[in-house]
Amino acid sequence: MIISDTYKYVFVELPRTGSTAISRELRANYEGKPILTKHATYYDFLKIASEQQKRYFVFAGIRNPLDDVVSLYFKYKTDHRQQFTDPVKVGRKRTSIYYLDNLAFRFVREKDADFPTFFKTFYRIPYNNWSQLSHKQFDFIIRFEHIQDDFARALERIGIQPKRPLPSVNQTGGKHRDFWSYYTPETIPHAKRIFGPFMKKWGYEFPQEWGATDVAWWNQMEFEFFNLFRNVYWKHLKSYI
Repeated sequence: MIISDTYKYVFVELPRTGSTAISRELRANYEGKPILTKHATYYDFLKIASEQQKRYFVFAGIRNPLDDVVSLYFKYKTDHRQQFTDPVKVGRKRTSIYYLDNLAFRFVREKDADFPTFFKTFYRIPYNNWSQLSHKQFDFIIRFEHIQDDFARALERIGIQPKRPLPSVNQTGGKHRDFWSYYTPETIPHAKRIFGPFMKKWGYEFPQEWGATDVAWWNQMEFEFFNLFRNVYWKHLKSYI
């Protein structure tokens, strides 16, 4: 998480939304300073913020979930930046999220699993992330798909004149095709169920050639049911277990 008391903003870093590039740029050129941990939630921030800081301009990123999951697969497949094999990096991670990540990494690497196999194995309930907690209440959301333009717009909303285009950093290797193409005909029905409620919430659309993509009532109820447990985890347990 990045804060600027000079320009009165808070940037919340949701993983795989371009947050590394944005946080570096904010620190380098726009008086940003790290606060709490990199992927702390805004809920965490409110626990320690002053009354003045609670009124700062808040922004964060969001990403098409179909793209996000393909990117995550290739992070496992390529051991992105040695996140799962470097003893120093591994030693810093002891939460349940890391153990789940390590399980997926070993599955992909040891079984040489392709994307459809990985997707059907590890995605069985409707997708969501901790944007659920408060992103809808933020002052501005940067779409990963329009990160350059949206970052500039966010700065302008804060009252800052952008100094340069946002540099590209921390790109995932191995992904050589459009992310849509990794979803085979056999996985499309599953993808509709897994991603449908989240995509509806954030205004993303499936390709027209995928056919009917309306979210069924039972699929939406399933999404909301699991969110009850996710909210408790993201608010109270994420940093500890």
